[in-house]
Amino acid sequence: MKKILLIITITLLHNLSFGQTESLNSKKVTEQFETFYNQNEYKSIFEMFSSETKKALPLEKISEFLSGLSSQAGKIVKRDFIEYQKGTFALYKTDFEKGTFGLYISIDNDSKINGILVKAFIDESIPKIERNITKLQLPFTEEWTVVWGGDTKELNYHVESEMQKNAFDIVITDKKGNSFKTNGKINEDYYAFGKKLLAPCDGEIVKIIDGIFDNKIGEMNSTDITGNTVIIKTKNNEYLFFCHFKNGTLKVKEGERVKQGQLLGLCGNSGHSSEPHLHFHIQNTKDINSGTGIKCYFEKLKVNGKMKEDYSPLQNDKILVLKK
Repeated sequence: MKKILLIITITLLHNLSFGQTESLNSKKVTEQFETFYNQNEYKSIFEMFSSETKKALPLEKISEFLSGLSSQAGKIVKRDFIEYQKGTFALYKTDFEKGTFGLYISIDNDSKINGILVKAFIDESIPKIERNITKLQLPFTEEWTVVWGGDTKELNYHVESEMQKNAFDIVITDKKGNSFKTNGKINEDYYAFGKKLLAPCDGEIVKIIDGIFDNKIGEMNSTDITGNTVIIKTKNNEYLFFCHFKNGTLKVKEGERVKQGQLLGLCGNSGHSSEPHLHFHIQNTKDINSGTGIKCYFEKLKVNGKMKEDYSPLQNDKILVLKK
């Protein structure tokens, strides 16, 4: 799954440093920014910028940035000042309708905005977990192929994301290595499309997203990034993310307790996905924008025809669950 996070950076000037108490100027400017943002008054926000920032970021560009933010994150619901960073940047833990992000706003000596940054907010108070403690089985019964998996950028582009750094993208391939039959122009051509996805362990369903249409092949939904989604919380506070389910196929509800091997839904092509596949990762919170990824090991499985125990799959591995 490409770019589950919304990260847009605009940085220009760095001036004076403040202490760790929010200044009155920062408070006033940020409150005004929030009001205009929630009202989609992007031109009014543009007028809050310094002259140098206006030159670097014309109205069309800043409007595109803000409308994209609104589309992916929604309106601002709550905002808490955390600290000053990088000179004049005030960091706010900001709850948007669709998740929590870090909002950084810098102002100059004339109380004009000269820098803005929106990125994932990592809650340092939540304990980080290096690897899963809960014993997991693969979430499918047939042999699948790992497209992205491992600890290096070459093996797994997810490593650049704090939340998804240990994620997997997995498909089904034939003997020729193709993930589709015929010409691969429709979802039904893909071997993974409509395949059953199962709970890897016992747990609680803490979040579902449903009702998102599957994409046409080669097209991606940049608004509903994860697509139809299921998140399972284990007894060890690990949050298992399953993304891109086929629309209308989820078989679980929020608050439901599930057992290992229970049907969650069918593999699809919803969200930021170019072809049917499973995106799976574990993190330490259910908020996909503020967690830290956890490396995933499966208890017993076949990898390229050989039995493995306590194994974390790598790119190009062909993986199959060991039947008990």
